This record gives sequence, C-alpha cells and structure tokens, in this order.
Amino acid sequence: MALDVNKIRADFPILSTRVHNRPLVYLDSAATALKPKIVADRVYTHYLLETSNVHRGLHYLSDQATSAFEAARHKIQTFLGADENEIVLTHGTTEAINIVAIGFANTFLKADDEILITELEHHSNIVPWQINAKRVGAKVKFIPVNSEGELDLTKLDMLLTKKTKLVAVTALSNTLGSKIPVKKITQACHAKNIPVLVDAAQAVANMKVDVKDWDCDFLAFSGHKLFGPTGVGVLFGKNEWLNKLPPLFGGGAMIEKVTCEGSTFLDAPFRFEAGTPDIASVIGLGTAIDYVNKIGFSDIEEHEQMILAYATARLAEIKKLTILGSAPNKGPIISFTIEGVHPQDVASIIDREGVAIRTGHHCTQPLLARLGITSTMRASFSIYSTKEDVDVLCQSLDKAIYMLG
Repeated sequence: MALDVNKIRADFPILSTRVHNRPLVYLDSAATALKPKIVADRVYTHYLLETSNVHRGLHYLSDQATSAFEAARHKIQTFLGADENEIVLTHGTTEAINIVAIGFANTFLKADDEILITELEHHSNIVPWQINAKRVGAKVKFIPVNSEGELDLTKLDMLLTKKTKLVAVTALSNTLGSKIPVKKITQACHAKNIPVLVDAAQAVANMKVDVKDWDCDFLAFSGHKLFGPTGVGVLFGKNEWLNKLPPLFGGGAMIEKVTCEGSTFLDAPFRFEAGTPDIASVIGLGTAIDYVNKIGFSDIEEHEQMILAYATARLAEIKKLTILGSAPNKGPIISFTIEGVHPQDVASIIDREGVAIRTGHHCTQPLLARLGITSTMRASFSIYSTKEDVDVLCQSLDKAIYMLG
C-alpha cells in the first residue's frame, strides 16, 4: 500500500507553521528530519513522569527509566539487525566515529599505516581519521569519485594494501544522494582482513540498514536524522571489535572496579558510556524507530523515489540550473547550482516564499573541490514531502533567478 502522505504530514505539527505568511515548505531533511508529535510526547512524558537516572537506583522511578532506556537500545539493535551488546549509545554520529578513530589510533595504528575513506565523505568521517592518523604518523587515502558522483571502485583493489588498517565509507552521500555499494566494499575489504566502518547518518531514514547483510564491522548514525531527538546517536560494533578498543571517556557507569592504584572497565557497550546519558533522547529515538517501522521502508523508499524523480524532472526544466551528480541509484537529495548567482542569495529569496533548503559546502569540502565548486543549493526530501512542495520550490527559484537577473 502506498504511503498516505496527508496522514503522515498530520503527524508533524511543525508543517502547519507559516513562514513570512507562507506555508512552510521544508526541504532540508538531510540536515535534520522533522519530528512527529509521538516522539516529542514520549520525551515529554519521560521528563514529567519518569525522571530518574538509569542503571544506578533500586527505586521505582529508576527502574522505570532504566527499563525504557534499555528497551530503546533493544529496538535499535533489532532495527539494525545487530546482536546483543553491539549497540553503544552516543551523542551522535560524530562521537561514534571518534570512538573508533581514537581507539584504532591508540591500539592498532602505527607510522605509515593507512586509513582508506572516500571523496564523498562528510567531514565527520574525514576529520577524526586525519587527526588520529597524524598523531601516530599514519596516512589517510581516498577512493576517488567520478564526474557522475559515483565511487570509482575500479581502483579499490589497488588501494587496499597491507598498510590499510580500516576502511570508512558513507552509505549515502549527504550532498549528491549517491548510494554506495557497501556490501561490495565490505566483501573486498574482508577478503584482505580489513575492517569496515559505515557512516549511515544519511542512509538510516531512507533505506533499510542491515548490519548483518552488509557485514560491516562498525556503523554510526544520529537520531535526529531518523525523526528522533538531537543529542543522541548510535555506534554499532561487532563484539569482537568493540572489546578490543579502549574507552574514549572515563567516569561513572563504565567501570568494573576503581582503586587508588587504577581502574578496570566493563565490556562493551557500557565501557563507552561514561556518565549520565541523554536518557530522554534515547527513549525518544526508540519511539522514532517504532514510528518508522510502522510505516515500513518499502513505502518510505517508494514515496521518496517518486518525489526525487518528480523534483529531478522539474528542476531540469529551469534555465541556468545544473543538477550535480547523476548516479543512477540515489537517495532523496538533489544538489544544484544556478549560473551567475550565489546560493545564499537564492536561499534568502526563496525563504521569503516559505521554502527551506540548505546552501554551502554541506560539510563535504573535498567532494566539492573534486567537482570544482565551493557551494551548492540542496533540496532534500522525506516521507512528508509532496509534489506541491517541489512545485513551490521551482516557482520560487524562477522568481529568484528573475530578481537576481
């Protein structure tokens, strides 16, 4: 059954907002997804009726909070197809990747070793590797991107050498929407005993993510792009890898024993969860996963692909507009430029029409350098996007082009 977009939109109160006395047209879901009321209500309920710390108390409220918190962890585990103790709760994708990057540098990397990433990566999957590789004298290398916005995997076998200690790839480009053949990459890497980390921040709301099918060793995502709260993220790691990495932070909740002489740490996932977590946001993420599961990824992908195809065709009709990236298998993201005008000027004008898009380098400066540009406009779509949204976008762009002449 096709997705009932009007029913979906009713779940998101923010869509009734008027911007400059115009209906809101939200086309920035790649930056953060809107939140259904059910998620906000669940967070609100926790703060009003369940407030307590987790894992530490024997009283009723602590038991309630701990049960809800760990139930959310189990939902995440099932959602990803992970095994028990493979889900570390973090504050976002960035922290999750840093846990692995710092842990690998401290444990496995040495001078002249290599980390292999791609030219499609978000800065969150570039900078941690650069910082930590430099710290130990290792190197970061890149799988190149072709002019269509696809990875050039013809060079993968050559790039995977005895010096390669880990490969880190995005599953879906946040700038071009290109989907990456993760399973193909993990198979090539594992044939040479090289572990793989997947940045699924952009993919997790738009496609089914199955860590067993992909056979990745690590995977990271953020709750806010999956219709959940900000400030919560997930690191999946295979058990055999997580317990090889040292903790990133020290403090309460992650210790086995502390003496004046030293400390020992719990096994994963708790060794990586020092201090009081963002309990309400974790519980809210569990509710967001319930929401997505109820809709189903088959209907989600069908709707988003329909909107993507419609938007691609409509934008292609606009004179002076160039769509970047023509990979045949894309997620619901379109980046584009308009000849002779600056993206920020366009965004300011169409904001007056109620249209929210993203401009800039989208935290992918190496990718934009590869494409020979410094900034783009990006429209990104989700389950609540409509053809009418796309029509308003195109009308607004026509107006901006006329005004900026």
